[in-house]
Amino acid sequence: MSLHQAGSSEEIVYTSHRAIASPSALAPRSVANPACAWPRHGRCGPAVNRKQGIWNHVTSINQLWVADITYIRLQWEFVYLAVVLDAFSRRCLGWALQRSLESALVLEALSMALMRRRPRPGLVHHSDRGVQYASRDYTTQLEQHGIRISMSRLATPYDNARAESFMKTLKYEEVYRTEYRDLEEAKALIKQFLEKVYNQQRLHSALGYRPPLEFERSLRPLRAMGKRRA
Repeated sequence: MSLHQAGSSEEIVYTSHRAIASPSALAPRSVANPACAWPRHGRCGPAVNRKQGIWNHVTSINQLWVADITYIRLQWEFVYLAVVLDAFSRRCLGWALQRSLESALVLEALSMALMRRRPRPGLVHHSDRGVQYASRDYTTQLEQHGIRISMSRLATPYDNARAESFMKTLKYEEVYRTEYRDLEEAKALIKQFLEKVYNQQRLHSALGYRPPLEFERSLRPLRAMGKRRA
C-alpha cells in the first residue's frame, strides 16, 4: 500500500507524514524527511525503474527484491509494517513493525533480509518513491552490498504491484481478522502469520500451488545441477 508521495508530474513534493485515511483521533505520526541520496527523488533528480527491464528475465531467487510499507491499526494507535520480498519465490525475507516511519523501519526489514540471504552483487531492489527508501542511510546500505536501486515511475503504483498484492493478502488474511491490543501483541501475531503461515503454508498458484519456502527448496537441486554443468 503506497503511503508516500503527493505531487505533480514535474516535481514530487513530500508531505511531513504519509497520507493515511484514518479518524482524526488516530492521526498518523509525522516523519521528518531524511536526507535524499537518490537522483531525481523529489528535488534530487530521476529515479531509475530497473524492474521494468528485468521483470521478464527473473528466473531465480535473489535477482529482484521488492519492498513496501503499510500501516496497521491497533486499539489506540497506528503502527507501520515494512517488508522485503523475493519477487520470484514470493517469500517474505524481512519485516519490521514500529511506531515510527523513520528510515530505521525499512532498515530493520532490509537487515533481516540481508542476514537471511547474503545476496551476490547485482540484485535489484525495487520500491516506490517513499522518502524512507531514498534516505541516505538506506541507499548506502544497498550500495554497500552491491544491490542496484530501482524505484517506481512517478504516479505509477502498478510498478510495485507484487508488493502491493502481498500487502492486500496480509490485510485480508491476518490484519482485518485480528484486533491487536498493543505493539507487542501485533508483532507476535504478525510474525506468526509471516513466518509460519505465509512463508510455510500459504499456497500460490504461480508457484505450482506450493508455499514460498517449499518452492525455494525445490530450486536447490536445479541450482546445484546448473553449477555442475558450468
